[in-house]
Amino acid sequence: MGISDKLILSASRRTDIPAFYMPWFMDGIKQGQFAVLNPYNRKTATVPAGPKRVHAIVFWSKDFGPFLEGGYGEDLIARGYRLFFNFTVNSVDRLLEPRVPDLASRLEQLAALCRRFGPRVINWRFDPLCFYNTAQSRRLDNLGDFERIAAAAGRLGIERCVTSFRDDYAKIRKRTAAITGFGFVDPPLEQKVSTCLVMARKLAAYNISLQTCCEKALLAALPPGSGIEKGRCISADLLMELFGGRISRKRDSGQRVDAGCGCHASRDIGSYAWHPCRHTCLFCYANPSRDR
Repeated sequence: MGISDKLILSASRRTDIPAFYMPWFMDGIKQGQFAVLNPYNRKTATVPAGPKRVHAIVFWSKDFGPFLEGGYGEDLIARGYRLFFNFTVNSVDRLLEPRVPDLASRLEQLAALCRRFGPRVINWRFDPLCFYNTAQSRRLDNLGDFERIAAAAGRLGIERCVTSFRDDYAKIRKRTAAITGFGFVDPPLEQKVSTCLVMARKLAAYNISLQTCCEKALLAALPPGSGIEKGRCISADLLMELFGGRISRKRDSGQRVDAGCGCHASRDIGSYAWHPCRHTCLFCYANPSRDR
């Protein structure tokens, strides 16, 4: 089997499989393949999923509770799969993220993932950074619990925090238009730089590095020695370091390369249409406005 035969399964950028769709995912694993709907041309493709074809599975979630309770990780490892986790843990903000578990529960999930699988196979994502106005207050943000989460992650041995600033999409503007007095704010570049420098200093106290996702302009504006790195939510280099083997280091052309995405190629097996995310986050690019 050549280097091009091994692939990374991404589960998933398009929805929250660990929170909502693990029985469906395990059916695909047992069948050795997934049917995947292309979100642009609506054609269906087949993605191989046998352990001999998959180098690693990268799970993305805001709620690993069902995944942990179902023992799915242990089952997958017993079947010969290697696992990596992108866990988004943001501050409590019921306006922005109305249906994620409370913060204490999410921090316990983070601890459970570390105990079962080890902290090196986990990226903590504090994402996205949001600035906004409401009818009652101006210039709010979602950084309130950042240091609390950082302290908990540091105690667990988490090494990486990945972040980015909220991106603007038409469906987000449509979704927020119904909320009286609400408006997202895109801060100037100088404020983005200062925000990330403060975050990086706080993280350094817990031996956590700050990495950015799709923030090309921000990286270029950072002062020398900031310690802030260009991140890869899916890194073939890191996966090979963790698990051995050889996989392609080809850039993922399906992501926002022009904006600075550094991810290596993977096959995403989620679907916006077939697997709608029920977190209904206000800033989400995946959910249609009617889901809120």
